[in-house]
Amino acid sequence: MKAEAYLFAGVAAFFFITDAFYIWLAREPAGAAALAVSFGMAAVISFFCAMNYRRKGRRPEDRSEAKIHERAGTVDFFPPDSRYPVLVGFGVALLALGLVYGLWVFLIGIGVTGLSVFGMVFQYVDRDV
Repeated sequence: MKAEAYLFAGVAAFFFITDAFYIWLAREPAGAAALAVSFGMAAVISFFCAMNYRRKGRRPEDRSEAKIHERAGTVDFFPPDSRYPVLVGFGVALLALGLVYGLWVFLIGIGVTGLSVFGMVFQYVDRDV
């Protein structure tokens, strides 16, 4: 993760320097905001990778003497079919329509989105690890 942290730190530095020049030369707020957000996102990823490296150390991929079996095993849990992503999309569509057609559709969208996100988050909470 150390290489990834340095990579994204370089990307963040690039966006920071570009943003400084853009603010100085263009004096246009939309582009400056977009570059500032890009800097922030790259900095967050760099910070995450650096903290992961500090907490977990070097990965087998980072060492040239590592063996293949060091990375073997269960990768992660990948859930099977679920209806909740479709319900989240429907709820967000209701939210967008509520902005156009009225507050009552927006409130229904908040309810549908909230319940479906809650269901998606807690769908597999009682699974065996």
